[in-house]
Amino acid sequence: MRKIGYFAIAALIVQTAGAARADDRALVESFYGLLNATQAPDLAARAEKILAPNWSTRGNNSGGEGRDVFLKRAQGLGQAVPNLKWELIEVLREGNRYIVRGRATGTPAKPFLGVEPTGRSFDIMSIDIHTVENGRIAVSYHIEDWAGAIRQLRGN
Repeated sequence: MRKIGYFAIAALIVQTAGAARADDRALVESFYGLLNATQAPDLAARAEKILAPNWSTRGNNSGGEGRDVFLKRAQGLGQAVPNLKWELIEVLREGNRYIVRGRATGTPAKPFLGVEPTGRSFDIMSIDIHTVENGRIAVSYHIEDWAGAIRQLRGN
């Protein structure tokens, strides 16, 4: 009889986790809404609902940046490329981790990545891995093809 009780509890936990994961995907998708609204006056409030207080973004192996630094960088990026658009192409899930293959497009209006604006646009791929814990994104690993963006902006 005790085994039946354990199986019932395990089944309940699995069902509850499945429901939370559906919400987690929407949470991850809303992260890209942040990236597409870098000039919104309520950007920090939006980020607070999506990103854990100790969230970090990691684009290399030297450590991560916190939410405040990320928001400043995102706002600067949005000023340089006002029509910057991030699009989700594919989302894969492994437990509480979401792997996103994305696309970023834009036309810089100010110097960007060392290239003066010429009216040329870029269209690059990005790969992100987000870990969701307790209803917020806890950490994000990312890589973007900024070298490809530079080539496109220079006309190479």
